[in-house]
Amino acid sequence: MILTGFSQKDRKARETLALSVIRLVAGGFLAILALIVGYLAWRGLGAISWEFLSQFPRDSMTAGGIWPAILGTFWLAVGAMLVAIPLGFGTAIYLSDYARPGPLLTIIRLGVNNLAGVPSVVFGLYGLAVFVGFMGFGRSLLSGCLTLGALTLPTVTAAAEEALRQTPASFREAALALGANRWQAIRQVILPAALPGMLTGAILALGRAAGETAPIVFTASAALTLAPPESMFSESMALPTHIFNLATNGSHIAATLPRQFGTCLTLIVLVLGLSLIAIILRARLRKGRKW
Repeated sequence: MILTGFSQKDRKARETLALSVIRLVAGGFLAILALIVGYLAWRGLGAISWEFLSQFPRDSMTAGGIWPAILGTFWLAVGAMLVAIPLGFGTAIYLSDYARPGPLLTIIRLGVNNLAGVPSVVFGLYGLAVFVGFMGFGRSLLSGCLTLGALTLPTVTAAAEEALRQTPASFREAALALGANRWQAIRQVILPAALPGMLTGAILALGRAAGETAPIVFTASAALTLAPPESMFSESMALPTHIFNLATNGSHIAATLPRQFGTCLTLIVLVLGLSLIAIILRARLRKGRKW
């Protein structure tokens, strides 16, 4: 054993020290998060009002609200998950239960790992070339959802595969012993047991999809719209690109500074709200599980 040769008192002291370091690191992370959110709240809370949240921008975005950007961010994030979750979960099931060791499995894993490290602007250019141009969807919510779905696919796949592998092997063995075929065992036993862990990756991906700027600049986002998107083939504003436009491209950048912070605060609250819904769903699925 690693601690062989140490007295009980020494082992306890080392354990206490390690626990203190872990708590210090976790506390530092929470402190940084609190500082960021607190600063945004301090600078942006004054801009938050019902008019700000429910109306369309006007007067060169120096007045009015950010409702179309909120709506666009919501649809882009949800649409990205509708793309990434089926593909990611399906890929994870194949990798964990069907794929045999060999060159194909190595290539798939290498592809998933490499996609996770690709910069988001590359996904934006990919979406511009494939979804906007080649497939003819144009700059639209559909192009943005497909691009964000591709961006978040590696996160969803990796988390889902790990959750499936963490499921006890005895679950599979028991289902097969009772006469179920492989797919029945996966669908009726393995997936229900692994689903809470699989949703963890989806929650992380949801937050990333809602906060990305580069992919939707190329594929979906309009600088200003005066009406909600009529369909998935319409352009839409989004909170990340709205912040970018206010901070860099507006004609009254200094005048819109409080609105920039207010939009940042709204984006954080929206991401936390969407994540909270997913976390509650995961907790309900975990309720009553003993293993």
